Amino acid sequence: MAKSPEAFRTISEVASELDVPQHVLRFWETKFSQIKPLKRGGGRRYYRPEDIDLLRRIRSLLYQDGYTIKGVQKVLRENGAKSVIEDHAPEPDTPRSAPAAGSGLTASQRNAVQAVADELAELSKQLRAIKR
Repeated sequence: MAKSPEAFRTISEVASELDVPQHVLRFWETKFSQIKPLKRGGGRRYYRPEDIDLLRRIRSLLYQDGYTIKGVQKVLRENGAKSVIEDHAPEPDTPRSAPAAGSGLTASQRNAVQAVADELAELSKQLRAIKR
């Protein structure tokens, strides 16, 4: 039986849903004061739907949009957590390209950066030829 959308989720359920390890969620709690899951006996975390929406947006800013932790902190500080969630709610069924592991860039962003790097290398080569 599936949980209702309003039901609280455990850290393992949220980690699975967002496709991030549990330790990343715990780390984000230390970096983003807006993430405040309920903690019950033994320190077990329970995430509300709005917590999950915020985590989803943080994940998107970090992994899809290429923000740093400090950059996301600034966005949350300037816009507020609720505003960030509402203004940037994902469109339903919008396909997203997967970022490269650890790069923070999508495949299309990496391709664009590579194209610019290639063009710069070619211009540099042409300038060296002119100087001779």
